[in-house]
Amino acid sequence: MAAMPTHGTKEEGWIATTFERKYYHREQVFIKRSLRPNEYRTGFRGLHVPRLGKERLINEATSLRFIRQHTNIPVPTVYCHFEDDGAYDLITEYIEGVSMSELLEEQKALVREELENHLATLKTLKACRLGGPSGIVIPPYRVLQHTEMDHWRLRESRYEAYVFCHNDLSQQNVIVDPHTFEIRGIIDWEYAGFFPPGFEYPFYRRLGPSSAIDGEVDDSYDLLQFLHSEAE
Repeated sequence: MAAMPTHGTKEEGWIATTFERKYYHREQVFIKRSLRPNEYRTGFRGLHVPRLGKERLINEATSLRFIRQHTNIPVPTVYCHFEDDGAYDLITEYIEGVSMSELLEEQKALVREELENHLATLKTLKACRLGGPSGIVIPPYRVLQHTEMDHWRLRESRYEAYVFCHNDLSQQNVIVDPHTFEIRGIIDWEYAGFFPPGFEYPFYRRLGPSSAIDGEVDDSYDLLQFLHSEAE
């Protein structure tokens, strides 16, 4: 979502506010936090109340630590995460670089090759249960748009049927070295977890959001139907 201006005095380190989050950058530290109720924004549909603001950040923190522990995929280091005065804060390493979206097409081809190797590594991480390492199930954003259900109790598989998915892998979430085009960090793991391989749609192959655009096949209803089929 587009960043919104703040009201009143600018907070130290503040860089952006959206309908979902506030963001801060100080030296080598990046802070992402959920909004407090008095910070909720009004859009053309009325007051926007962020869904799963705390749970998504907990899921991201545990996912980042899980990926660092089990792979060599470049992700930010998690320093801490905690609740404070009605907001949830996630404090991580700040990744220097530019987003994949800012590169020329021939440069993006180099990034895609490396990125697809990292995706192959993610697929080696398997589990019998759905959801993130903490046990929280956060479906992809494109699925949440079509359901009001926020809490899922899902059956375990009898075998390791699910692989680890990022589930929000747009070009904006891939940070690269602007000179070598090597990936320095993959960010924004709020919707990550163990899911069927088809949940990991290759949004990084074009500009735009992590949902169907420009005549692409919209798989969100199929994914939602699968989750309902596994509900206890």
